Amino acid sequence: MARAPTSRSAAAKRSPSSHPSSTQSDTYRGNAGELQQQAGGKHPVLTTQQGIPVADNQNSLRPSPRGPTLLEDFILREKITHFDHERIPERIVHARGSGAHGFFELTHSLRDFTTARVLTEIGVQTPVFTRFSTVAGGAGSVDTPRDVRGFAVKFYTPEGNWDLVGNNIPVFFIQDAMKFPDLVHAVKMEPDRAFPQAASAHDTFWDFVSLMPETLHMVMWAMSDRTLPRSLRTMEGFGVHSFRLINAAGDSTFVKFHWRPKLGIQSTVWDEALKLQAADNDFHRRDLFEAIEAGDFPEWELAVQLFTEEEAENFPFDHLDPTKLVPEELVPLQVIGRMVLNRWPDNFFAETEQVAFCPANVPPGIDFSNDPLLQGRLFSYLDTQLSRLGGPNFAQIPINAPKCPFHNMQRDGQMQMQVPKGRVNYEPSSLQADTPRASQALGFRHFAQVDDGGVGKGRIRPESFADHYSQARMFFRSQSPLEQAHMASALVFELSKVGTPHVREAVVGHLVHVDPALAERVAAGLGLPKVPPAPPAAEPVRDLPLSPQLRIIDRMKPTLQGRCIGILVADGSNGDTVTTLRKALEKVGATVKIVSPRVGGATMRDGTLLPAHGQLAGTPSTVFDAVASVLTSEMGEQLSREAAAVDWFRDAFGHLKAIAAGKGSQALLNAAGIEPDAGVLDPANVQGFIAAAQTRQWDREPKLRHLA
Repeated sequence: MARAPTSRSAAAKRSPSSHPSSTQSDTYRGNAGELQQQAGGKHPVLTTQQGIPVADNQNSLRPSPRGPTLLEDFILREKITHFDHERIPERIVHARGSGAHGFFELTHSLRDFTTARVLTEIGVQTPVFTRFSTVAGGAGSVDTPRDVRGFAVKFYTPEGNWDLVGNNIPVFFIQDAMKFPDLVHAVKMEPDRAFPQAASAHDTFWDFVSLMPETLHMVMWAMSDRTLPRSLRTMEGFGVHSFRLINAAGDSTFVKFHWRPKLGIQSTVWDEALKLQAADNDFHRRDLFEAIEAGDFPEWELAVQLFTEEEAENFPFDHLDPTKLVPEELVPLQVIGRMVLNRWPDNFFAETEQVAFCPANVPPGIDFSNDPLLQGRLFSYLDTQLSRLGGPNFAQIPINAPKCPFHNMQRDGQMQMQVPKGRVNYEPSSLQADTPRASQALGFRHFAQVDDGGVGKGRIRPESFADHYSQARMFFRSQSPLEQAHMASALVFELSKVGTPHVREAVVGHLVHVDPALAERVAAGLGLPKVPPAPPAAEPVRDLPLSPQLRIIDRMKPTLQGRCIGILVADGSNGDTVTTLRKALEKVGATVKIVSPRVGGATMRDGTLLPAHGQLAGTPSTVFDAVASVLTSEMGEQLSREAAAVDWFRDAFGHLKAIAAGKGSQALLNAAGIEPDAGVLDPANVQGFIAAAQTRQWDREPKLRHLA
């Protein structure tokens, strides 16, 4: 006969010596229930994998507000260790990448500031391997989503490898490495539905943004055209953090690193980026490959900003705050060298996929600042690279598992035995009522030992980091009106995908601090009856001097070097006109590709066959920077009944590209609904077309689409 179950606590009372662990566990469970109530209603106390309560889940441990992060911070190390190992074997972030070999050549010595030979020996060509990447998508995602791009360079210096691991944006979303797992959890696929992939237009990301105002500066950059690069070759790179240069006398100078593309900065427009995903998932990778194969080697200048500790103290912001940039108007850039990428990897997996970068890899003469995000990266990257050798879930093996309750946001990984439920795996959040929270009263506390004149070790953040909005305002207001419209429209699009009303409203409330007019535009675009109130700002928002250097459109380089022009031809086209146009374009540095209805090419009017680089149906105008067509009226009329041909012109016009189209193409222009403007020219006007093709026809955009 089955016996009635007996509670563990009752059994323990009968025989305490036989089950001491059960007694302890039950006692603690009782306390945990009490603690849960103290922590605030339904929220259980946040703990480590070992069940140790967490007092503060926002700040890493440091000896003073601006001091270095301490290795003894076991809560930070466990959190990041688990996060680093969540995906096997793919990288957690920056999984979709493309790389190339090349060299770095110093042109201006920094001998007065550093002993690093790579920065002191002029003319020496140091081998490099550079990897570009998106952040949010997996290895199989596409090249062209709205996303931050990684820009990582490994210098093979005579004093050891130097890894300059940065992004194409000079600031970051968060101020402390403690929050990086939460940021990436929020921006990645939602955990209960595994979508969206490689996109940030969803609730969890914007919920995180709405609760973390320090993200606003980076959000402004992410909503700008910077996250829609035309090519990896037309993308800036930044080291993000302040580093230190150490000279022979032991003196220190702060430095920020900048990569500036020789071809200048260029971006796509949003609709074009979306259609590029359909036209060519590998658009950026193919562009980099074809440029290197053609001998058009991508090139960047390396520039630095140098400033002293005393100068930094007078900045109107804290340069150790990674959500802040140092404007070029405050500290000018000095160009010190160039990087050229001239060789594609022999094997993609062996090189591009297996390359391992770590910001802690620096030669003598380069050192770290106390930037708290950098301090966390110094540990995290090496640990991430260990993920292919083992799994992080050893704590779930029975002999290792805690016997007390434990709650955290750590997910997935090899040998995951638990089945976490719910939508939220980050903190702070507002989408789920029973997620864990840190507890100041119950969390583990470190002994506040005073070192180096500090106020004592603790999970603290300097007051100088408290201004979350001023540089976001400066960045937005420094943009041209059209770029501001792009940012407002991007915010409307992204937030329109968010299904939780209070998250949308909270983000718009933050935008009030950035720019009230921007908040009004976004609120109107979302159909909100009024602009939500702004949350309290920890520090007054300041009107910093504007920085025109942060724009793109006004600073585009008027050149066709590195640009690709498509010419549409068909049977009967005038080969002489094509040749004249092609030679003129190639003379000024453009790459010209012929497109025809058939992949084999087209027979010109004089009977010669002109080979084609691509078939019309498979080579949309989105892959070109400008387009031209040389057609007979008969062929133009025939093609006007084909969707691929009509879309070829409609998309080029809609993406603000210059179009050279003569009378023979008029039927196609009519079918595409194109009313010619200054950017639509006759192919005979070669110089006019060359001038128009050097930029986009920005005056056209307000006539074509609604911008917020």
